[in-house]
Amino acid sequence: MAEPNIIAYLMLLLWPVVAWQLYIRLDPARALIWTVLGGYLVLPPVASFNFPIIPDFDKYTIPNLMAVLLSVLVLKDRISVLPSGTVGRVLIGMFLLTPLATVVTNTDVIHLHHGKVIAAMRIYDSLAAVTNQFIYLLPFFLARRYLATPEALRAVVVALVAAGLAYSLPMLIEARLSPQLNIWIYGFFQHDFSQMVRAGGYRPIVFLQHGLWVAFLALMALAAAVMILRDAPPQDRPRHLLVVLWLAFALMICRSLGPVLYAICLVPILLVMPRRLQLLTAAFLACIVVVYPMLRGAGLIPIDQILKFANTLSADRAYSLNFRITNEEILLAHAAERPWFGWGGYGRNMIHDLDTGQPLTIADGQWILRIGNYGWLGYIAEFGLLALPLLLMAREAILQRGIAISIWACGLALILAFNMVDMLPNATLIPFTWLIAGALLGYAEALAVDRRARRHERWLATLDPRPQRTVI
Repeated sequence: MAEPNIIAYLMLLLWPVVAWQLYIRLDPARALIWTVLGGYLVLPPVASFNFPIIPDFDKYTIPNLMAVLLSVLVLKDRISVLPSGTVGRVLIGMFLLTPLATVVTNTDVIHLHHGKVIAAMRIYDSLAAVTNQFIYLLPFFLARRYLATPEALRAVVVALVAAGLAYSLPMLIEARLSPQLNIWIYGFFQHDFSQMVRAGGYRPIVFLQHGLWVAFLALMALAAAVMILRDAPPQDRPRHLLVVLWLAFALMICRSLGPVLYAICLVPILLVMPRRLQLLTAAFLACIVVVYPMLRGAGLIPIDQILKFANTLSADRAYSLNFRITNEEILLAHAAERPWFGWGGYGRNMIHDLDTGQPLTIADGQWILRIGNYGWLGYIAEFGLLALPLLLMAREAILQRGIAISIWACGLALILAFNMVDMLPNATLIPFTWLIAGALLGYAEALAVDRRARRHERWLATLDPRPQRTVI
């Protein structure tokens, strides 16, 4: 793979200026949204500024760091990193501190043949790992602060539609001419080109990590457009329907079966299902994802039936799925040797050829990557934080039957739930995922505060306001 050109590094250097202008010109909610989402869409993948000990500065870390820095310097705000509930605080503590335990339990060298070794984790690796974990969570913290209102949640939905529409043109170009934009602009191709060839055509990749990431972006944009269509007045629905149809077409040209199947399930839910039932559906999916590794370990996932169904759709897709499942089984057995805190970095979570030292396994799903790197505690921390807002919102949907829940919160909850489902076959955890999770957590906490306030008011109303008589 060719090296990134000077334009790639200039774009990384330019993004802080872009973010600064966004924070000056826009309200805090939209400034945060576009700092994170815009950087994800246009900054070059792979390219980064590498420094010792501290994390790399790339398309993920630079927008996150600029968002928190400008919130402090421009907005003069103080950001709380701890949720109001005990469960959220414990999960954040686990998420940030598990890497310390991972480093301490992986200071041994893994010996291969002919004197080859896989490096041990070093104590200073723990500083970089914890810093990385904190940077990843910055959109989560900031969104909980700035995006917890129905108006801000609607801004998230509108931004997704705008992003989908803006990306649809380069997607069309690459679907027709082959993925070339990253080469033309940044001087390199960011992945294996053969994986972008599918069904007699090309998967667009634009400036993202893989064509699957583009497909899931198209799915999120389509879902957001469906939300707007449902909420629009009758006279505006024809033009919103055109947007939905265009984004559905953009999703189809991605040539990725998974997101298309998600859309077939998600769009009807968004169009016709009552809001509370949407939240319960999102929470149910989140629970399934969280317990999925345990179900796999117990043999309760019907793998053979899933493979047979995939084979009816496409032999190539069935082969790809079987390849992933086989690798997951091997990596699960390897992870079981260090179940609590995992194997850490440097490829220690993989199985290697003893002679050449080359990895023999490939990890695609976010769940198996997390378990392999940081063990079950790391997995529970990450997926627990993603599932927490969905569970809290479902709780409020059950306890507060008389209150109107924002249509935008319900739709984004479903997008987050389907993103979690997609993390089983793919590692599609992106900064915008954390941003949606943080926004929904803040909204769920606000619903809980309102519920407790009304309960307190009802309790006060039951008290007899008349003064008590004194008997002498």
